[in-house]
Amino acid sequence: MYDRLDEEFVSRKDIFTGHIVGLHVDQVRLPNGSLASREVVDHGGGVAVLPLDHENNVLAVRQYRYVFGKTLLEIPAGKLDPDEDPAAGGLRELLEETGAVPEIFQPLGHILPSPGCYGETLYLFLARGLKMQGQHLDPDEFLQVERVPFGEMVHRCLTGELEDAKTVAAVLKAKLLLNL
Repeated sequence: MYDRLDEEFVSRKDIFTGHIVGLHVDQVRLPNGSLASREVVDHGGGVAVLPLDHENNVLAVRQYRYVFGKTLLEIPAGKLDPDEDPAAGGLRELLEETGAVPEIFQPLGHILPSPGCYGETLYLFLARGLKMQGQHLDPDEFLQVERVPFGEMVHRCLTGELEDAKTVAAVLKAKLLLNL
């Protein structure tokens, strides 16, 4: 058993820098003194919003996810701009994707979607008291907005029908918070 679990940085090799992510490989010294490689995807962070209308329906978005080759039902989300406040980013994404502006905008904490290799912090919010305006989708964004009863979203999380981690986390956090 080791007193410390942390790994000591030794060196870094930058592999790729893109518009959304970067990739680097670090050499680290393990608690037992051995060397190991760590492949790391850097990401500037993101936001996700669980929007609930006056009838407790979730404004969910259905969109194709190329990496998995299928269409997923998710809550509105997106990446943060550099130095953008997470709440401001969440409000921006909610308006862009659904056209909704909330009266109440409440933090639900943050999650680390895949801490084994992916350096993203994802901030979660709950939006209520929605007033509808117009969508402002990005030119490369194609999605459909669906109203799904909150109880149905909880059920789909528990059965595994909803696979998106941010959606599952936000729905289950809201379930406990709101006791719906």
